[in-house]
Amino acid sequence: MTHTAYEEKALQELREWQQQMLREPSLLNHLARGMQQKLNSYIPEKVHKAITAAIKQMIRVVLFGARHTTGSAFAHATLELQENVVRDRIEFYKKTAAAEGGITGAGGFLLGLADFPLLLSIKLKMLFDIAALYGHSVDDYRERVYLLHIFQLAFSGQQQRREVYLQMVDWETQKLHLPEDIHQFDWRTFQQEYRDYIDLAKMAQLIPVIGAPVGAVVNYRLLQKLGITAMNAYRIRWKEQSTLNLLTPADDSIL
Repeated sequence: MTHTAYEEKALQELREWQQQMLREPSLLNHLARGMQQKLNSYIPEKVHKAITAAIKQMIRVVLFGARHTTGSAFAHATLELQENVVRDRIEFYKKTAAAEGGITGAGGFLLGLADFPLLLSIKLKMLFDIAALYGHSVDDYRERVYLLHIFQLAFSGQQQRREVYLQMVDWETQKLHLPEDIHQFDWRTFQQEYRDYIDLAKMAQLIPVIGAPVGAVVNYRLLQKLGITAMNAYRIRWKEQSTLNLLTPADDSIL
């Protein structure tokens, strides 16, 4: 199969990203994780359960509550066209998140707390848009689970990131083994990894005076990271589908 110059560049970026996802945790990663787990052990179990339930409910409302319109027009577009539009959407959401972080950061502690659900909603809505632009319908429950995996890839420690990545490779086969009940998803690990990843960065947003600029910059960078992660996650699907399309005629000729 002959790839365009753009596709070759995208595949090279994908290979470099995949190496990062598969990298073993460093000694520093292990130390940081150990410290975070120690801190988490001091938090009462009922608090962990309450936070898990709150995050689970917030995500379920966005992901599994209302039906979302997806654009099928891009399903058969070239990868270059899809990704040009995807980048525009990521820029839009980065600016939206930065504005939201600046406003809530300027509002002190109480308004700063409102940033958490607002930012979570912006992130998930961006993922919906990106999925649609790559031609995947999020009306399919399994595609929404894929979005959760992308979210975990972006906001987890290295060990968890590696495990999640391996669950996403050959997704067309992996998704056949998904439980039908979303309650069986590991929400506890999801919320704890997410909190551990962003806690230090977001805590500064609650500090008077510097809260607004910190909130804007941190939110901008978090959306940028999520956008890059999502692009590469869907490049995996594009590559796998391209390989499948290449093999199908040969299989038919054998039959």
